Amino acid sequence: MNDNRAYIWGEDSRSERAEYPYIIDFVKPGSCVIDLGCGDGTLLERLVKEKQVIAKGFESSQSGVKACRKKGLDVELRPIDKHKSYGDIPDVSFDYAVCNVTIQMVMYPEVLLEEMKRVARYQIVSFPNFAYFLNRKELLLNGRMPRTTLGGYSWYSTGHIHQPSISDFLELSGRLGLRSVHAVYFGLIPTWAKWWPNLFCSTVIFFLEKSNT
Repeated sequence: MNDNRAYIWGEDSRSERAEYPYIIDFVKPGSCVIDLGCGDGTLLERLVKEKQVIAKGFESSQSGVKACRKKGLDVELRPIDKHKSYGDIPDVSFDYAVCNVTIQMVMYPEVLLEEMKRVARYQIVSFPNFAYFLNRKELLLNGRMPRTTLGGYSWYSTGHIHQPSISDFLELSGRLGLRSVHAVYFGLIPTWAKWWPNLFCSTVIFFLEKSNT
């Protein structure tokens, strides 16, 4: 069965995602970065090689940690949505906290965002937009749980447990004292669709900062 509730990474795994170049572009050379839910470490490794960052990662799968460490990365086996996981990290220890297409897979996304805000000056978060028009179409016409942004998985075999829309995410991040500085939208079809990203965007990357700065 096609299942992504528990990722199993190979030791030599190298993933490639469309978000990576944009996230790398956001990060200034020589900065300190923590990647939360870093998977097999491909993004973190690229940040080290291309931006010479001081890198750290948290990953919840043992196989992911093993793959990261084989790449020479400082990655620990820790959940990313528990306050206690960050107990040894002082405030603003990093320039950037990154969470790439993972926030929808944790039990406490608000805790994840709170800790990203606390430990880093800037936050980079990406996720699939559940309000994407193809999802709406599938639910409306077929009466089925949309699969468009699930990567081919089904409602029972996906690790997506808290699927936000862009509007949902902006409401939560604003309530937690974060504001969007920049966004990259994927899936927009006509040029004019940029005015309605919550409808026409399939995946989004938000670059955030504290709203009280």
